[in-house]
Amino acid sequence: MVKKLFLIVLVFMLGDIYFFQAVSTVFRSQVIHSIYWWVDLLLVGGVFIVIFLRRSGHDVQHMAGVLISSFLTVFIPKLLALPVLLAEDAVRVLRGFPIRNTYISEMALLWAMLILILIVFGLTKGRHFYRVRQQILYFPDLPEDFDGFRITQLSDIHSGSLSNVKAVKRGIDLVNAQRSDLVLFTGDLVNNKASEMEPWISDFGVLQAPFGKFSVLGNHDYGDYVRWENADSKALNLLRLKDIHHEMGFRLLTNESITIQKGSDSISLIGVENWGKGGFHQYGDLDKATARLPKDSFKILMSHDPSHWEQVTLNHHTHVHLTFAGHTHGMQFGIELFGFKWSPIQYFYEQWAGLYHKDGKYLYVNRGFGYHGLKGRIGIWPEITVITLKRSDQQL
Repeated sequence: MVKKLFLIVLVFMLGDIYFFQAVSTVFRSQVIHSIYWWVDLLLVGGVFIVIFLRRSGHDVQHMAGVLISSFLTVFIPKLLALPVLLAEDAVRVLRGFPIRNTYISEMALLWAMLILILIVFGLTKGRHFYRVRQQILYFPDLPEDFDGFRITQLSDIHSGSLSNVKAVKRGIDLVNAQRSDLVLFTGDLVNNKASEMEPWISDFGVLQAPFGKFSVLGNHDYGDYVRWENADSKALNLLRLKDIHHEMGFRLLTNESITIQKGSDSISLIGVENWGKGGFHQYGDLDKATARLPKDSFKILMSHDPSHWEQVTLNHHTHVHLTFAGHTHGMQFGIELFGFKWSPIQYFYEQWAGLYHKDGKYLYVNRGFGYHGLKGRIGIWPEITVITLKRSDQQL
């Protein structure tokens, strides 16, 4: 992870050096040039300081969040404006490298400014720019009474980052407006401590679903990323977090399954504890959670980390029809336009946002309701997922 971070910083810096050509073409002032480079040096230096402090055991989450937001605000507009300069250089090569055209450099600066405006929107309004994403999934073995059954998924609330009560309530109202049969929450209720969720219990407690509300734990819910006075304090924190799920009306599933009955038919809902690759704890136990399930039952799994689907669920002896996950947040930064999607998180997770299908099994990765680290969302907006189950004679 650290090596990839170094590589990302290096790419940003090389792009920044190239972009400076536009700045120096338009602005001749040495003062502006000095400010340009000092800002860059402070940000890059801050990255290495945060890495050092984190390795030394310090709590750097707030500092890291501010730094990430600043880093993206400064560097991303420059990188995305580089194609303007590259196009000019393609022509300059053929013409023997004449001096840069001032108008082209101004165009690059203007484009960077427009991107900067988008980033500022993401860091302010974007964190609550809730989007409802709907999918219809067809299954040949879906029980008849569940044809048209609607499931709303939430994930990654990260209550420790939330502050705008009015905006959050607007998102909660949007969830209830979907009038789904079932509400599922796939982990990361808090950043670190159960106390972060205390002010929000009544707000999220108003979520409604006639067939119930169910949840699982995410990697942040265990309190693994903060120092505790002792092991008992950490254990009590987790117990309190589990109680909060109950107080909000959610049934927390920890490596277990339950039956959802509708009419004369039923489906199995499975919930495992967090299981992740790349150093994340692997508390999840799919064997235990599915041990007593009928082989022919229709199965839905809640598992916070999507890497669990790729590395465990797909090859498991139990056929899980549909898995709900979260965790990635889509890195809260990327591009999603006209069916195209990109985010740096895709270089870490093969399944990182939206719907995936393999070997007759589906995975849906929710982009998250809240935010963490980056103090907002840029291009990857907070999500409320609605999945409608349909019965079909053939697998689509």
